Amino acid sequence: MKRIFFILLTLILCATTPSLAHFGVIIPSDDIVGQNDPRSLSVAIKFMHPFEGGHMDMARPQQFGVMHRGAKTDLLASLQAGQSESEHPTRWWQGDFGIKRPGDHTFYVVPTPYWEPAEDLFIVHYTKVCVAALGLEDAWDQPVGLETEIIPLTRPYGLWTGNLFSGQVLLHGKPVPFAEIEVEFLNGSDDSQQKVVPPDETYITQVIKADANGSFHYAMPRAGWWGFSALSEADWTLPHDGQDKAVEIGAVFWVRTRDMN
Repeated sequence: MKRIFFILLTLILCATTPSLAHFGVIIPSDDIVGQNDPRSLSVAIKFMHPFEGGHMDMARPQQFGVMHRGAKTDLLASLQAGQSESEHPTRWWQGDFGIKRPGDHTFYVVPTPYWEPAEDLFIVHYTKVCVAALGLEDAWDQPVGLETEIIPLTRPYGLWTGNLFSGQVLLHGKPVPFAEIEVEFLNGSDDSQQKVVPPDETYITQVIKADANGSFHYAMPRAGWWGFSALSEADWTLPHDGQDKAVEIGAVFWVRTRDMN
């Protein structure tokens, strides 16, 4: 009888414990490259819980590239593996890119599907970030052409803390009405490197809803990197242990805010 009670209690606790949000992460060493700044960028690619800092092991991505003035450049060959410093080290990736011409550079990654046994599905997060280069602001709102993606409606750089970021969620190039968007802060990414301690787990992942046209808005309360993730279920499956499994596809976009000192 005690064993049955313990099992039931465990199931109840698991059901009531908030699950940590997964995020594809793509963070450049700088989000604005000015005339007097170094032209070489280092781009970190991870799969993790941004606020909590937990990393998942990330296989080599299927695609990593940059779009500049409508043209895409394949950067997959530049990727080098790194390891998180933890009790169970997990892989992440880093690529280098040299800015040669003015204009917006949208970096994007298509990861290898990640199997999540707790949810009995695969996860694929199509992740983007936009870097401004040498004063020419010309293409920050242009889609890359991914299966699902967030299109910025606010210029995604030069943002102050407290600014409102707006975006539109697309799936197969069409707006997603009333999409649910998860928002997380990359904890410790601000200049002070002081991590935020939430008063409750509910504060870790912010959740907002898009309108009928797939558009959403969020005001970022702290300096640092912020990720926006809109999740959908793919219309295709992947095999696992002889069974077809669902695939969660995410449109993820990262922006950086700075304090007005």
